Amino acid sequence: MVIRRNHYESAFEDYLRSQKIPYVAVDEKRRALAQEASIKSLDFIVYSSQGPNLLIDVKGRTEIFDAPTRSRRWESWATREDIRGLFQWQELFGEGFISSLVFAYQLPPDSISNNLEKVYEFKENLYAFYLVPVNAYQDKMKPRSDSWQTVYLHQQDFQQLRQPVETLIQGSEPAELTGENREECGFPDADSTSG
Repeated sequence: MVIRRNHYESAFEDYLRSQKIPYVAVDEKRRALAQEASIKSLDFIVYSSQGPNLLIDVKGRTEIFDAPTRSRRWESWATREDIRGLFQWQELFGEGFISSLVFAYQLPPDSISNNLEKVYEFKENLYAFYLVPVNAYQDKMKPRSDSWQTVYLHQQDFQQLRQPVETLIQGSEPAELTGENREECGFPDADSTSG
């Protein structure tokens, strides 16, 4: 187990271990070099006996309530570098690997989500984990901040795209790689690339 300071990643790793899901924890202090460019580090390589193996970047986020109605809003933002890096890892690993974001939410004790979501307890805190394949995320993502180079999903899109992390155990296959918006993140159209 890699020693982590990020409690979201620690909680997710504990979840993988508790479910006996084979995985490799990537040392976040190291960044790989490929084609003379630094690629943002992954958090986990998760192996599946039935579906594709998953290259995972964990994003710790918050669940926000809009008072006074208490309607829930799930934060689903990422950086453009996150998305680019996940596509690069997917290309490097090749067939049989799919890059995905795992949004990890630490839920407050009084959250109504504790009764509605699949929660996992870690060090006396409750977490909910949701997986979104990077290609599906990119197809629906919207600009959030130009200065911070961040993107996000509308709530309706996030609700439709997110998959309970149990899909890791079941070996369900995430959506196929399409990437209609690859150019937004600086990726050329597949038809314009060579060998």
